[in-house]
Amino acid sequence: MRMKKLAAMMLTLLMIASLAACGNSGNSDDAGDSNGDTAGSAAESQEEDGASASDSDMAYVKEKGTLVVGITEFEPMDYKDENGDWIGFDADMAKAFAESLGVEVEFVEIDWDNKIMELDGKTIDCVWNGMTLTSEVTSAMECSKAYCNNAQIVIVPADVADKYQDKDSLKDLTFAVEAGSAGEEQVSALELEYTAVKAQSDALMEVASGTSGAAVIDSLMAAAMVGEGTGYGDLTYTVGLNSEEYGVGFRKGSDLAAALNEFFAESYGDGSMMETAEKYGVDAAIVEQS
Repeated sequence: MRMKKLAAMMLTLLMIASLAACGNSGNSDDAGDSNGDTAGSAAESQEEDGASASDSDMAYVKEKGTLVVGITEFEPMDYKDENGDWIGFDADMAKAFAESLGVEVEFVEIDWDNKIMELDGKTIDCVWNGMTLTSEVTSAMECSKAYCNNAQIVIVPADVADKYQDKDSLKDLTFAVEAGSAGEEQVSALELEYTAVKAQSDALMEVASGTSGAAVIDSLMAAAMVGEGTGYGDLTYTVGLNSEEYGVGFRKGSDLAAALNEFFAESYGDGSMMETAEKYGVDAAIVEQS
């Protein structure tokens, strides 16, 4: 049921945001491609300059034996199962990537607004949590190519949804958005009133409790957590604000970004990426890897 719901939602959002998709998709592809190329160039530059292996992020991660992944709780990308273990599309792919490097994976919950600081301070090695490839992200991190399509969408109580069907109708609402997120960027650009909260799940709770009139969250999260048969059955999505893509972020100049691009291409080619995507119902959103 969840897979069917996500597929329907993605198709709906693609139609709602078709104009935005035309403008943003090409930019995101360029961002992903340029970052992948930059990572490869950085690694080649190190070899040409005779830099030691310890100067590379790859060597650093292999030496300590762990890939530390910065995340927030974000179903269906990163969330805990009944045993308290991290699962989800991003979590499973991160585990597989770490295994390909010959290291263990460690998941660390971070304050999303501090993700760049956490990365540069080496408390984490990458940000892998449905992260939108915004200009802020691509300028501060070495990013993988895009691997998943997404959109920012408006969440409101289902009993008032008919009042909020376009961007102009949103002006009288007070929003809850995750601090430092693409959702915050969208409501700020529209000059809407909002409160920044720690996580997208907190934004949903704000709407459910009536503290905020609406939230803006990722469409993939909405498919898993909002509507009939979910924990937020009284909420629904209305307006699609944009079209965007996810990538994984490493420290600027990191050679791990190029390694991940290769891993993505291999896992897409052998079908394991799509198998994982189908497991979590995000297969309709996966970007072809080459």
